[in-house]
Amino acid sequence: MTDQVTIRCGAESMDVHAVHQYLSEVSYWARDIDFKKVQDSIEHSFCAGAFIGNEQVGFVRAVTDYTTFAWVSDVYILEEFSGKGIGQQMLREFLGQEWFGDLRRVMLATKDAHSLYEKFDFMPLDKPEMFMQVLSDKFTLL
Repeated sequence: MTDQVTIRCGAESMDVHAVHQYLSEVSYWARDIDFKKVQDSIEHSFCAGAFIGNEQVGFVRAVTDYTTFAWVSDVYILEEFSGKGIGQQMLREFLGQEWFGDLRRVMLATKDAHSLYEKFDFMPLDKPEMFMQVLSDKFTLL
């Protein structure tokens, strides 16, 4: 690849407008998400982005307590930059943070990138019957 890719970590380094545009217009998992939700999710997560110059071409974030658990989410590389190793470079630096190695569990969900995540030792749930979820925009306690 001729263009120099840099990986930047931290919410303050992310182009929130670019991330929102991708998530709300392109992604299958966050279509039509509003800007404030994206902005808040970035502010409350550990984030990394792949940049060529000042253009953000990739993104990944983890919801985490930095001690025991992380949920990796919103991973993407712009289509015109996919297949060039940028996603692997971004994930290698992101997951290579020292504190990631101390976590007891790191999880994610994917519809179509299993082979990428297997390169980073992700595997199917060993006991899927133990996990539950709520799929809703509103969580209410009865």
